[in-house]
Parts: sequence; C-alpha cells; structure tokens
Amino acid sequence: MTIGLSAALVSGINAADNKKETNMNETNPFFTEYATPFGVPPFNKIRIEHYKPALLKGMEEHKKEIDAIVNNQATADFENTIAALDRCGSLLRNVRTVFAGLNSANTSAEMEALNREMSPLMSAHYDDVNLNKNLFEKVKYVYERPSNLNKEQKKLLEETYKGFVRSGANLSDDKQTRLRELNSQISLLQLTFGQNMLKETNAFQLVIEKEEDLSGLPRNLIGTAADDAKAAGKEGKWIFTLHNPSVMPFLQFADKRELREKIFNGYINRGNNNNDADNKDVVKQLVTLRQEKAKLMGYENFAAFTLEERMAKNAENVYELLDNVWAPALIKAKEEAADLQAMMNKEGIEGELKGWDWRYYNEKVKKAKYDIDENEVRPYFKLENVLDGLFQVVEKLYHITFTEIKDIPKPHEDAMAFECKDADGTHRGVLYMDFFPRASKRGGAWCGAYRSQTYKEGKRVAPVVTIVCNFTKPSAGQRALLSIDEAETMFHEFGHALHNLFKDVHYYGVSNVPRDFVELPSQIMEHWLLEPEVLKLYAKHYLSGEMIPEALVRKIDNSGKYGQGFATAEYLQASFLDMDYHVLKEIPANFDILTFESESMNRRKALSQIPPRYRTTYFNHTMGGGYTAGYYSYMWSEVLDADAFDAFKETGNIFDKKTADKFRDFILTPGSIDDAMDMYKNFRGKEPGIDPLLKNRGLK
Repeated sequence: MTIGLSAALVSGINAADNKKETNMNETNPFFTEYATPFGVPPFNKIRIEHYKPALLKGMEEHKKEIDAIVNNQATADFENTIAALDRCGSLLRNVRTVFAGLNSANTSAEMEALNREMSPLMSAHYDDVNLNKNLFEKVKYVYERPSNLNKEQKKLLEETYKGFVRSGANLSDDKQTRLRELNSQISLLQLTFGQNMLKETNAFQLVIEKEEDLSGLPRNLIGTAADDAKAAGKEGKWIFTLHNPSVMPFLQFADKRELREKIFNGYINRGNNNNDADNKDVVKQLVTLRQEKAKLMGYENFAAFTLEERMAKNAENVYELLDNVWAPALIKAKEEAADLQAMMNKEGIEGELKGWDWRYYNEKVKKAKYDIDENEVRPYFKLENVLDGLFQVVEKLYHITFTEIKDIPKPHEDAMAFECKDADGTHRGVLYMDFFPRASKRGGAWCGAYRSQTYKEGKRVAPVVTIVCNFTKPSAGQRALLSIDEAETMFHEFGHALHNLFKDVHYYGVSNVPRDFVELPSQIMEHWLLEPEVLKLYAKHYLSGEMIPEALVRKIDNSGKYGQGFATAEYLQASFLDMDYHVLKEIPANFDILTFESESMNRRKALSQIPPRYRTTYFNHTMGGGYTAGYYSYMWSEVLDADAFDAFKETGNIFDKKTADKFRDFILTPGSIDDAMDMYKNFRGKEPGIDPLLKNRGLK
C-alpha cells in the first residue's frame, strides 16, 4: 500500500509553492547536512521562507520511507519494521524541532501564521502514519512473535505497538475518520490558546508617569522599566509588564496599593477580557473535544486516557497525593495570611488582605521575622556567578565541564553556547542558554533540544540542548542580579539539560520518560542551590567580590521555608483545576469556565487571596498541551526528588561520588528503557515516601 498525499496537504501545495521550493532547493539549509560546529542547526542561515518547503518535503520523504517499510516483501521483523520506523522521518524531525524551538523563543507574526497553516497538515500527516492499517499489521506481526531482542529493543517494540493502539489503529474506519478530525481541531485550539496568551501578556502595560509612584521598587527594576518606556517612545516614564520579571517584583515591592491592584488584575485576567484573544471559548471547546476523543478511544474521560502512560496510572492516585499535601499546605497558608493581615493592620491599612497584598506583605513579614529581604540577597546572585556555581556543582557531582563557544550559530543573538565534555574529554553535547524576556519569547522557563541524542551507524550522535528563561533584564550598563527564585529556575532547567546530555539510548522511541518522572532530574538540582557549602562557591557580591557573609547565609537558611503555604497552595490549586477539567465524563452545553474554576477552588476551601498559579484562561501547561491532566507531575516528581536528595545527605556529603554515579547511571542515562519506578528503586533501593517532601516544604 502506498500512502497518498492527504487532501489537506494537496491543497497546501500550489504552483507558487512548487516554484519557490524549486528555487530554494539549493539554498534551503534544511536540505543539506549542517556544515556547522558540532552539527548544530545553521540558525544564522535559516529564514522564515525556508520552513514551509522543508516541512512539506519532510512529510513527503517520511511518507516514502513509510511506504518502503509497508511494501517490503521480506517477513516483518524488528530491524526492517520497528527499527526502520524509528529511524525514518529525519528531515521532518529536524525541521519541526528547529521551528518549534524558535517559535517559542523568538516568534513573529509570520511564524505564528505559518504555524496555524501547517498545524492541520502536520496533524493529518501523522494520522496517516498512525492509522495506516498495513503498517500496523506489520508492527502487530512483530509484536505478537517473541524474538531474541535485548531489553532496549523489547521496550521499543512494546512502545511502538502501544503507540499505534493509543493513536487509534484498532478503531473502525468511521471512528478513525472522527479521530482525525478531533486531532486536527485539538491541535489548532491548543495553538490558538498559546498565541492568545502571548498576545494578552504583551498587550498589558502599566505606564507610570510620576516618580513618587515608584516608591518601594528596587533600583534595577526601575531602571529596566525606564529602558522599556524609552524603547516604546515614552522616555521619562516607566513601563511595567505582565512578564514575570516585571510583574512579580512589582507586586512584591510597590508601595502604591492601587497600582499593585491594577497590575495584579491585569495578570490574573489574561485570556479573560472578552476580546479577540479571549480563551474561555477555546477552553470550552478543548475540554469538550478531549473528552470526546477519550470516549472514542474507550476511556471514561481524558485523564484516564492520559494517566495510563504515567507513573500515577489513574486519577485516584493523583488526587490522593494532592489531597495529602493540600491539608497541611492550607493550614500553613492560613497561618501566613494571619501574619500578613496583622502586618497590614499594623501599618494602618483597613480592610481584608487581598491577592495584590500577599507578596508585598509577605516580604515585609519575612524581613520582620528573619531580618532579610530579597534586595539584600540579589547583589550576591549575579547571573554569571550563579552560572559559575552551577557549573562547579555539576563538575563536582558528575565530573563534567562546560566551556563557552563563541564562534557558533545561535538561536538568538542573546543566547550563550557551551560545549559539555566528560572528564576524559569526550564531547557530550552543546548547550544554549537564553536568559532574558522579549516580546517574541513566550513566558516562563523551559529546556528543549534542537537535536536529541541517538545513534547513527553505530556512533553516538550528541544532543543539542537549549535552556530558555525570562529572568529580570538589567537596565543599560548594569549587571543582571537574580532573585533566589530565578537562580532556582536556572538550577531546575539545568537538571533537564543534564538529563538530555547524559541520556544514552539507541532509539528515539525509548528516549522520553513519563511526564510525572521527567521533573525528577530538574527538581533535585534545586536542592544544591542554597546549601551553605554551595553558596560559598559562587555567592559573591557583584561590586566588591566579597563572599556572602555567614550571617546572611543563616538568614537565607532560616527563612527558606517561610511562604511555603502560599507557594504550595497556589501550585496545588492549579493541579486540582487541571485534573478537575479532565476527569469530567460529560461537558454540558452551557459549561461556564469561570463558574467551574470558582467551584473547584471553593470545594477545597481555597483562600480568596491565593488564586491558582495558573488560572484557566492562561494555563498553557494544560490547555496548550504538554501537561494536560499532568500538572500534578511537579508534585509527584517532588516526592521522588526530596527522597533522592536525602540519599546524598545520608552519606554526609552532598557531592558523594558513589551516589552521584548511581543517579547518573540509573536515572539520567537510560531514557525510558526501564520502568520509571524500577529506575528509581535501582537508584534508591526502595520506593519513596512523602515525608521528605513535607519536611522540605516546612509542612511537617
């Protein structure tokens, strides 16, 4: 059987496209082997007009490779079917990886339009592969006949077969037709949600014209706001935005309560402004279509369909974990609220504590209790010093080095590039780091890859990894000084990078671990950040170069758990919200998103001053895909990482080589060749308990 071009794909290729593709065949950088250092993508040569021809050609080549597998007259076996299927689609994989990475880190109106155009074509293409009956029959033939395979090959065979089944290969023709429609619609809605969220984040500006309205704000934040105003043609004013490095310190330090209220409401109402970027109807459509897809696949709800492939296995286990942490977190949050209310009253502010007051008075209470504030700590967290400390930590743990590379193509001019080497000098991979916000970059922080580790003709292909953040950008001529949260984010994302760099698998199909395991490598790295002996490695004053004083280290340590009631509650509320949407068995026609969200919070008796970390209309983790019915994963992984860090502490040495070697060998290297819990038990010798997490958060 030969797969023909889908109708959608045919309509996407017109004469002009063919002419453009012909003219670009010799110049399109995707069509030749990358002639760059370490084979990184030639970012400096890639232009917007290169993507569509490369994506179309990639799909065409992938179809031909699938046809070759299907039409192979030899008896189906692991090598000519399963391994061949894993290898094919290299051009398409390369183009999609670069496009997705840059579309998140440096998008444009043209890229967003192209993404919307190509999304249904890509969805149709992969449905053509996953719903190819003749291909599935070959996969099934190999799966049902035991053969002499090693552990990694057996896992790839199992995952390949399961992937086809979970993609609808066993459905009837009419159900497969509907599944195609659902996949296309869901893909486009998820894309729309994310684009709307970026629009809403970029659209809001709090413009301050009077200097007295800046009272309480740190000097570096004021400087950045002045730079932003100048760039916007409003020199002499100050602009504050909804990007985290702007809005969060504003809420933390601005003395003007009415201004805190204004930016707070702007932040929590993104996607809920009844404009062309409103996400309420998008969410309603998404949860409805996801539920229909789950039923079509034979599951009672979308959470059941999704969790089958996770460590948690089912919604009951997820809710049990969340409920067990929620109870002590709510108690702690109420204690903190009382502290903040008392401080507010002491300052003569009448009325009840509000959401826009929390971070402001939390900072004041923390200073009163522990004689510490963020502005005292920031000077010791210069970005370059934190990065140097991070490099020292991983060198002590894993005996690897990172060396900056200057002459190499970069995904953005602001990015830095590093080569990672093992102790023996072996090249492990390339790491990009891109730290500061811009309008073309989506919010938050993430780690991705422009090339995944694999093997080609028996030789290891090293990964090309990227870390993208949105740290506080320094004003002109100043140094970037990080908050503790930002430094923690750097350590967190670096843990993901190590997972990518250390992974050693032969097949793409066994590369990715379950979603609720993937945060273990990242979250365990956070534990080293504020250890006293680690602070002494890097925490130097950005002006004097003096090491952080012992007294300040003690303050950081003593105050570290204050505010965990708030932090845990806002995270859990988002996790509950994500699960509540996706355990629904029916979506009523009059489904109201805001009412549903309110009822979800009221059932848990959540404090009105603490909204979910992500309200529904800007909850991109779940509505944009990726962590759908999976936002709980951070907490699930925290059970693992808190217990795993105890393994280091129990040795009396947080850099214990034997423990680090085991973590690298059993957690960071195998991909998903082994079951996730088996990997953890191979490292720790036992399953984890919840107590280390509760103690780590100060909830026990």
